Amino acid sequence: AGSKSYMFSNHVTRDASAYCHGELSVDDARKFAEHILICSKCRDEFDQIRLGISFAEQISTLKAPDFLWSRLESQLERHQPPNSDHALLRHAFFPTRVQLAAIAATLLVFSTIVIIWHRQSQSRVSNQSFWQVTNLDGVPTIASREFGNRGRLGVGQWLETDGKSRAQIAVGSIGHVEIDPNTRVRLLETEPTKHRLELAEGKLSARIWAPPRLFFVDTPSAVAADLGCAYSLEVGKDGSSLLRVTSGWVELQLKDRESIVPAGAACETRPGIGPGTPYFEDCSPTFRSELISIDFNAGPDNRTLALTSILKESRPRDTLTLWHLLSRVDAADRVRVMEKIEAFVPLPPGVTREGILRLDSEMLSHWRMALEQTWQGNMMVPKKGAEDWTIKNGFTRRMSNFGSP
Repeated sequence: AGSKSYMFSNHVTRDASAYCHGELSVDDARKFAEHILICSKCRDEFDQIRLGISFAEQISTLKAPDFLWSRLESQLERHQPPNSDHALLRHAFFPTRVQLAAIAATLLVFSTIVIIWHRQSQSRVSNQSFWQVTNLDGVPTIASREFGNRGRLGVGQWLETDGKSRAQIAVGSIGHVEIDPNTRVRLLETEPTKHRLELAEGKLSARIWAPPRLFFVDTPSAVAADLGCAYSLEVGKDGSSLLRVTSGWVELQLKDRESIVPAGAACETRPGIGPGTPYFEDCSPTFRSELISIDFNAGPDNRTLALTSILKESRPRDTLTLWHLLSRVDAADRVRVMEKIEAFVPLPPGVTREGILRLDSEMLSHWRMALEQTWQGNMMVPKKGAEDWTIKNGFTRRMSNFGSP
């Protein structure tokens, strides 16, 4: 079949199952994902389908016991129709209640066998799941073995590059990941509803055109969850990491601490602490150094002094950083942060100062939606038609589900 045409006016949920199971071509998968990102109707239905698949994967399977077959055979033999034309006709068109029960039981067993076989075959496929790896340069290895131009990275296996080698991983049909020199990555999981890598050390660059929360990267200090994006992620020998987002959004999380990072912004992490506060990379050196102090180094008194410098250096687009800081500073400093944000973007209707100061998650989310308008160059470009708001704020709608960081 030729490539499907995913015009905005055509909904694509008919292909959701095929997308989840990697049955679409790379081109069709990319177009499907692009449509999902801008169409709220299809995105909502896709989330429901993905949830159903996730539940189905957790259902345990039972094999039909051997004695059931003998019982069914005896039941069917007992109720065979008499050997006469009239009786054959009567029984063929008017089966008895017992015969109906026998037929239903047979169909039930047959359906059970089909389901068990399908699940076992799916399990075998899952157990043998792998991602295609292309050698871009040098001599990368999979499971400590060289693989030539192309290789297969199986679940649990490590892909490693030395100082002169690079590789590219095809993440099913939803994107690709380039692996830089001196990097170790491991494939942890690849399922219809979740794909997960572990980056132990080194650097990778991911380009994912999937709907949000299908691709994850574990590091020693946080988990990166894509929200439809392109980004680079670098992990040092001490387990700290640096995330840079070039398009879309990425969420960094460790336990109950999370940071939402848009395009043009970066965020650092530390082992035992998790993600720091996201910032735009064109901020001033003073802003950046004081933010590191607040996130990872300073004691209470020094944090207050560092915050004073940050507030002085802040620009309208730095409300990204200030919004995250609301829940990361003490109550007295929270007032100062809120007032600085208000100087750039007033509180929207329904959001109160009292609600922000007590970190009401719904009010924080509503204010963030207004603040995102100051993060110029980081939102998807609106297109024509009634879906303009959805295209520009599709991520905003989804972000509002996360609550405060």
